[in-house]
Amino acid sequence: MKKLWIYLAGIGLAACNGNTTKHLSNGVWQAKLHRKDGADIVFNFDVRDSIGKPVLFVLNATDKLLVDDVKQQGDSVFIKMPFFDSEFKAKLNSDSALEGVWVRHLADKDVSIPFTAAAGNADRFPVNKPAVANVTGRWATQFVSPKDKDKAPSTAIGEFKQVGNLVQGTFLTTTGDYRFLEGVVDGDTLRLSTFDGSHAYLFTAQVGKDSISSGRFYAGIGDGLEYWSAVKNDTARLPDEKTIATMKPGHEQLDFSFPDLNGNKISLKDDRFKDKVVIITLMGSWCPNCMDETGFLSKWYEKNKDRGVEVLGLAYERTPDFEKSKKSLEGFLKRFDVKYPVLVTGVTPADPEKGEKTLPQLTGIKGFPTTIFINKKGKVQEVHTGFSGPGTGEHYEQFQANFNRLTTDMLNAK
Repeated sequence: MKKLWIYLAGIGLAACNGNTTKHLSNGVWQAKLHRKDGADIVFNFDVRDSIGKPVLFVLNATDKLLVDDVKQQGDSVFIKMPFFDSEFKAKLNSDSALEGVWVRHLADKDVSIPFTAAAGNADRFPVNKPAVANVTGRWATQFVSPKDKDKAPSTAIGEFKQVGNLVQGTFLTTTGDYRFLEGVVDGDTLRLSTFDGSHAYLFTAQVGKDSISSGRFYAGIGDGLEYWSAVKNDTARLPDEKTIATMKPGHEQLDFSFPDLNGNKISLKDDRFKDKVVIITLMGSWCPNCMDETGFLSKWYEKNKDRGVEVLGLAYERTPDFEKSKKSLEGFLKRFDVKYPVLVTGVTPADPEKGEKTLPQLTGIKGFPTTIFINKKGKVQEVHTGFSGPGTGEHYEQFQANFNRLTTDMLNAK
């Protein structure tokens, strides 16, 4: 790894002398993040020209994530992801071959993993055999950490659609979904993966007609590993999102005051919120499900703000430092053209007392995003934990219908 960084520094110097001989090939590339355990996390991206400079789209099932901060200096290529404070630093060995590292800038340190990519390969995973089973449907799923075998398994619902060998889908959990998963069933082997700059996941398993076994879930840069299995169950359900976090007995209203990105304190007692329906989202720029919800809320607010409704974001960033939090949020909010205020709580998502420190009237903050609906009288009407994003298909459509019905009912209430 040290040799690679030295080499990248060297080719950066070469760029100063105008030694640019290679260029990223247009078209679809196959990329791999090389974990130490040999479980490569595979994804694809599509390189295109945009007004004389390259941009790329990270491809996951039906999702295309635009990455427009792509710079080349000599044989060095620097790709900054639009969210989650991560980037690629790589050497262009040829027009169709990249080698380097993916770097995540965490609150207290940087972590990295080797990365390679090859142009002209639109496959996610190779297919050598016809699929022995079709995983289309709904699966009651359990995840178990090998480090915490004494703990009860965590539950999820897998939802997949398979055509031939190709599979798309996601896992639904009580706090959100795993966004867009894509892969194959090769013989009796299932492989799924996703990458968005934060999520870097690989799922493998053996499939049968009504069961999935011997599953491995590889997550991220380190040694993240869980075992998983699933049973086909069309009636599988998760707990009601409205029961995971609630208002404490005897409490009907929230009371807080936090600074916006300009340092101005904002409170629900301010005039702009008086006699209005207020939708509060507990979010963070590090959170992929928050990204999906922010994309929805930003467009929704522009269409509905004149109806007597306000949206307000409370950000729980990975650092309590205001300036660092502000920097992380600015790019995130700009990308989604957010026009409603977002406040910096100064409390991290990892803080076990984040609920008591920020919204003590709640029974706790159990996941991000959490959405709080406040009626025109200033009383909390519902609290929803988690978010079913566009990767969940019909669940996303149902979410939008429920969201619009609830806000309309609150607006029409006397």
